[in-house]
This record gives sequence, C-alpha cells and structure tokens, in this order.
Amino acid sequence: MKRRDFLRSTSVFAASLAFPKVGRPLARGSAVDPWRTFEVTTRVEVLKPSGTTRIWLPAPLISETPFQKTLSAVFRADGGTTKMIENKPDALGIVTAEFPSGVKPVLVFTSRVATKNYVVDLSTPGRVSQEAPVDLQYFLRPTKLLPTDGIVKTTATEITSNAKTDLDKARAIYEWIVENTFRNPKTRGCGVGDIRFMLDSRDLGGKCADLNALYVGLARAVGLPARDAYGIRLGKSELGYKSLGASSENVTKSQHCRAEVFLIEHGWVPVDPGDVRKVVLEEPPGNRPLDDDMVKSARARQFGSWEMNWMAYNFAHDVALPGSRGAPIGFLMYPQAETADGRLDSLDPDDFKYEIASKEITSANG
Repeated sequence: MKRRDFLRSTSVFAASLAFPKVGRPLARGSAVDPWRTFEVTTRVEVLKPSGTTRIWLPAPLISETPFQKTLSAVFRADGGTTKMIENKPDALGIVTAEFPSGVKPVLVFTSRVATKNYVVDLSTPGRVSQEAPVDLQYFLRPTKLLPTDGIVKTTATEITSNAKTDLDKARAIYEWIVENTFRNPKTRGCGVGDIRFMLDSRDLGGKCADLNALYVGLARAVGLPARDAYGIRLGKSELGYKSLGASSENVTKSQHCRAEVFLIEHGWVPVDPGDVRKVVLEEPPGNRPLDDDMVKSARARQFGSWEMNWMAYNFAHDVALPGSRGAPIGFLMYPQAETADGRLDSLDPDDFKYEIASKEITSANG
C-alpha cells in the first residue's frame, strides 16, 4: 500500500468511527473498588560474571497515583553494594547493585504495593488537579523511539482530522490502533517500541511495548501529553479474561506496558489498545474477530480504565543505567545486568537468570 493510500485510510476511518462508551462509569478514586496489596520479589543472578558485575532492577512507582502506592522496598546483595537511584519526572526508581570480581552476583528485591482499579468517568468533566505546564510539556517531548515529527506527525494529524476536542483526538487514536495493528506472537519479549519503523515499514504488528508506544507517540504528535507505563501483571483477571492476567504466582514473564493520556477536563486517563489486541489473539479459543462480544467489551473498557491486577514501574524512556558503560536503553521493564564483557541480554537465560514472584496479601474482596 502506498503512503498516500495508507494515510488517507486513517482519515476515512477517523471520520466514520462510532465510539463505544466505557463500561463501569465509576469516578476516579471511587470507593467501590478497594485497595489490594501485593508482595513482589525479584531474584536475579548473573551466571557468568566477569570482573565487576552490575545489576539494575526497576522499582515500583516512586510517586503515589490514584491506582498505585508503594508501601515498602527492601533489597539485598550479599558481598555487593546497593542503592536506589530516583528520577521523579518519570516516577522512576532504579535499584542498582555492584559486585566485585570473585563475588557471586545475586540481587534480591522485595517490595509491597497497593493497587486499585483505575476508572475515569469520561461522560462528564471531572475536577482535575492542576498539573504544572512544565510537567505536561515533559510528556510531549520526542524520544529516540517515540519521535513526534515526520510520518508520526502526519499519521496522527490524519487520524484526528475530524476530532473536535482532545477527548475526540485521544479516542480516535485509540480506535485507529485497535483497528489497524495486530499482536504478533513471534515478537521477542514485549517488543521494542520503535514507532517510526512501524509506520515507515507498514508493519503494525508487535506486543504491548510496540502498540501502546504507538499510542503515546501519536498522541504527543498532536499535542496530547501521554506516557507509557511500564510494569508487570501480578494476578489473574477478575473480569473474565484469561489472557489479561498472570496464571500463577510466578510472574517472571508477565511484563506489560500500558499508556495514559492527559485530557484537560479529565486529567490522566488510562488506555490500553495493546490489551484489546491481546484479547483478539489469545483469549480462548483464540483469533477472535473484532465484533466478538468479549473483544467489544475489552475495547470499550480499555479506553478509560485499567484493571489493577498489574503494577507500574515507571514512565521512563531513554534510560541511562547508573554506572553502566553501555548506551541508554529504550525503557526499563526487565532486569538488566553488565559484566566486564559488556551488557547482558535480559531475555537470555544462559547468562542471566531471574525469577519474579507475586503474592497477594489482601484480596479484592478485602
């Protein structure tokens, strides 16, 4: 398909949308859903250390939000030194450990977090806390993997050409991603999130870090502050979705990225088009059509709400790992490590072993 036809299709689609309303129209901070408490333990071991070895782990959000608060954080690295590095604009906490040569590099990090289902009622404007313009500007900036010019800007402008309000823009981008992308089961990990490549190549497949990054980049390109929320699923879904929850207390492979967009009359609004595509592909029996009832329900729910069987780590991009000799990484959602021989592949179990366990301390029913 030629670029002209590709971009024209975005405008036609945006003009013809019939937007579903979000289910469960609860106000932000509603007492209907109680707080749940999870204990999350990450154990990391570098199997082939060489010289000085460093390990970095993402900590839960260092800033309290309507959907999450960190209750405690304890880390241990026998024979090594540890510290927490914080970057408040991204609510980023990095637990870093350094081990001298000859010491077995093992880092154990245990945290407790409280989470609460996050729902914003978009049917009526709410009372929004005043965000400083400089803080919102931060979430409009381009990053290495999320440029806001060129084809990203052109595509976003076409998608939102018929939108009247910022809510219309945010919803048009969401619906376009649900319609035009797909979840690719062959994508390694959660994906890379290189949105310019996705649009230039017309390869709109990937996983959560690709599809939701595309949402954030397109939103920023048309002036909507937006951010990726990198995190991990902690428990099963209680909304009937087998594909949208962890199947056991071992959540080592349950990393998941979500997104938020700031709307002037509603504040930060949760979105997750990536999970709609996950329901399409993975919800039994699999390969469900977009007009399937379960998919339609997920599609309505994932614009304006998150089920909080999930924990956020941070909103950061282009993360420089403290003390590392390597280049910054696109985002910090997986454990990272480095030896004298260089940066390790966090998805390669031959060199890098880690396990993440989640235990619910208090249930959703109190």
